[in-house]
Amino acid sequence: MRATTGAAGVSAEALRQGNLRAVVGEFRRSEVLVPVVDGSLLSAESGGIHWLFAFTDEAALERFAEARGEPVPERIPVYGARLLDQVIPRVDGPAGIAVDAGSPTGLVLPPVTGIVPDAVAVDAPSKESAA
Repeated sequence: MRATTGAAGVSAEALRQGNLRAVVGEFRRSEVLVPVVDGSLLSAESGGIHWLFAFTDEAALERFAEARGEPVPERIPVYGARLLDQVIPRVDGPAGIAVDAGSPTGLVLPPVTGIVPDAVAVDAPSKESAA
């Protein structure tokens, strides 16, 4: 199990340039590590949004686990596209991805159009208003 290294650095550079599309594209193409605790993907809820955690390398995940003071017994490699397109729509309520949480290069991918599928984006026009 190996995640693509350097994805956070590329994303940080794209963010500095104000290019969110490049950040999302890089995340979609990258294999990241997703922590699993008690058989579930590790997540947190804040402001009514579920945040799934994803890490660009083992070191970032280990720093996160150490800061939490809890071990992460399992981690699975998964492509960012799969998280955004298949996992996020199955979460009950709005959900986004926290990439490299707790690190200087960490970033969040919120549940908005252009990042998650429109059907689950919090800012997508509702079907009633389109009618």
